[in-house]
Amino acid sequence: MKILLAVDGSDIGQAAVRHVAQLAKELKQAPRIALLYVDPPLLKQAAAALGNDGVARYHGENADYALKKARTALKRARLAFDEVQIVGEAAESIVEQARKTKADVIVMGSHGRGALKNLFVGSVAQKVIAASPVPVVVAR
Repeated sequence: MKILLAVDGSDIGQAAVRHVAQLAKELKQAPRIALLYVDPPLLKQAAAALGNDGVARYHGENADYALKKARTALKRARLAFDEVQIVGEAAESIVEQARKTKADVIVMGSHGRGALKNLFVGSVAQKVIAASPVPVVVAR
């Protein structure tokens, strides 16, 4: 089984990591996990002020921070994983990565913020569910 595990560094994202660790225990064969973090692009003015090296450093530091807890939890659970860091729009990037890696399932957290808490599922999660070619598990 190929799992795309999308995290954002939040406690809700860690719920998705815990779900994958539990799921892995129940599988006969260890899953192939792609740990994904998507960082939103900077505004053009900010990117110009930072320069190419500064922008790369900014996104790299954001990814390291967001992935730190997930890395630790997956290693503690003795689960192998590949890491993917993308700069782009979150929902589109998650769906595209699922297609690219031929994932069997996407696992992600949802904050459930905004317009009546988006009827209990966050806007990024809603967009992923709507566009995903594979099942999406939303952990809370």
